[in-house]
Amino acid sequence: MAAVVRTGSARRRSRTDARLRRLRLATPLLLVGAWELLARTGILSPDKLPPPSEVLAAGWRLTQDGSLPAHVYESLTRAVIGLAIGGGLALVLGAFAGLLRVGDALVDPTVQMARMLPHLGLVPLLIIWLGIGEPLKITLVALGAFFPIYLNLYAGIRNIDERLVEAARTCGLSALGRVRHVVIPGAMPSLFLGLRLAFAAGWLSLVVGEQVNTDSGLGFMMMEAREFSQTEIVLLGLFAYAVLGLLSDVALRAAERRALSWRRGLQAS
Repeated sequence: MAAVVRTGSARRRSRTDARLRRLRLATPLLLVGAWELLARTGILSPDKLPPPSEVLAAGWRLTQDGSLPAHVYESLTRAVIGLAIGGGLALVLGAFAGLLRVGDALVDPTVQMARMLPHLGLVPLLIIWLGIGEPLKITLVALGAFFPIYLNLYAGIRNIDERLVEAARTCGLSALGRVRHVVIPGAMPSLFLGLRLAFAAGWLSLVVGEQVNTDSGLGFMMMEAREFSQTEIVLLGLFAYAVLGLLSDVALRAAERRALSWRRGLQAS
């Protein structure tokens, strides 16, 4: 009997999830349809906001000549390198400050002060230090990714219930065992939240960085299109950034569901 009830409940959840997925698709499609209609009827000026069909046509044209894939590749490369550097440094310092009192004293005050500075406001200083080449763009992405990961990892470790740590110590787990079996699982939800925020901040930083004297990437494509008043290509660049950000968030959500499957099991019970 209990198995039948669980099966019925699972089917209802499946139907509800399907309806929600359709609803999520409906709103963007309605907005795009309204945009197309308003642009075609002249309510929206085609010079200021061309219809989506023209943006897609520009994307197809640039894909055929190979320029759009090349720009996407350059932007994606910068994003991956910057996220790896900023995220790796944040993981090391966040764990050091969260796990050790000496790390907390040495690292956290400095990071807390530094995070009050808008990293995009550091562009003039970074240009003086690094020039206007690739290091500037990668550094901006790394700075954008660093703080969300560090802050959430640090908070996740510090917010672990001390009773769990004490219970693990009572059971005879070593310090490494406590980190593996208590600290890491307890901090993972906060870490994934930090990763999602870091990905968003990294893409935002890349948009700014690629508009500073570059000759490749989506930002360069948009700046070049602006010079020739090609609004549809500017919108195409923004759309490409949005799609890359969305895909990275989807991949991160999938990794989160896989890594935190134990939480779903606990909730289901």
